[in-house]
Amino acid sequence: MSVKLEYIWLDGYKPEPSIRSKTKIVKSEPSSPADCPEWSFDGSSTQQAEGNSSDCLLNAVRMVPDPARDNGFLVLCEVLDASGNVHPTNHRGSFEDDPDFWFGFEQEYTIMNGNLPLGFPAGGYPGPQGPYYCSVGTNNCVGREIVEDHLDQCLKAGLGITGINAEVMKGQWEYQLFGKGKEAADDLYISRYLLHRNAETYGVSIELHPKPVKGDWNGSGMHTNFSNTDIRDKGGEDLIKGICEKFRAEHDSHIAVYGSDNEQRLTGLHETQSIDTFSYGVSDRGASIRIPVATAQNGWKGYLEDRRPASNADPYKIIRRIIETVKS
Repeated sequence: MSVKLEYIWLDGYKPEPSIRSKTKIVKSEPSSPADCPEWSFDGSSTQQAEGNSSDCLLNAVRMVPDPARDNGFLVLCEVLDASGNVHPTNHRGSFEDDPDFWFGFEQEYTIMNGNLPLGFPAGGYPGPQGPYYCSVGTNNCVGREIVEDHLDQCLKAGLGITGINAEVMKGQWEYQLFGKGKEAADDLYISRYLLHRNAETYGVSIELHPKPVKGDWNGSGMHTNFSNTDIRDKGGEDLIKGICEKFRAEHDSHIAVYGSDNEQRLTGLHETQSIDTFSYGVSDRGASIRIPVATAQNGWKGYLEDRRPASNADPYKIIRRIIETVKS
């Protein structure tokens, strides 16, 4: 039986990598990523090598069923150089995982019809935002069939997706995804791959820019919820606020890896704090770090929400900075 393996990796483009993939046919089903054969690709075509020494290697790290193919699997890979070392563009391989940390990503994105968000009239704008968030009905909600298809594909692939909703701007949506350590970021990149591939079927595209429409419209973020055993089980106001103060001290280093063009979104308006200011507060969606009211009411035990990451941010960079800051 022939099995289709879709090798997925991140290229070397900046400021954020693009997702690349290609298909390998094997004669039997691998039982784990370790059984997927190492494969090379032309790094000179992905900003990861020079033409005179162009081979880069794909090392499988996560394998899930491909929901759109018979006898198919999606194989997420790390990139290695020709000698088998971690490639400089391979941020997943650049730090140690800590499965004690749980992460919940809130991935916002905009469905684009040509150069406009789906639902925007040519040469104009829809009515002001307000009716579109968690909306129902054709006047306010657009693209539901695309979103539902993506949700089903993520569930069939066994990813940690936990929910979906229409967002504040028309044509803007969000899904939530939960997992431990690097696996949460792995699932997010596979879900992004499915998001883009699914959009091909409908003749639309997916925009992850944090401010896809200028003006009085919400931007797109990727709020990152996080906890470890101390936050979940030990808690206490001093512990939680102490962690927030650690984040204050590292605000600039976090912003540096939280996505490009994020200053267009983090303005202090539209449920954001200014990119130049750090703040935290209970139930405050205008803060850099929101302490959920349930966390405060449960003996200051639960989780925290970092509201600064942009929708286009690299989740591996996010979880690395959060883990390092909490443990510092």
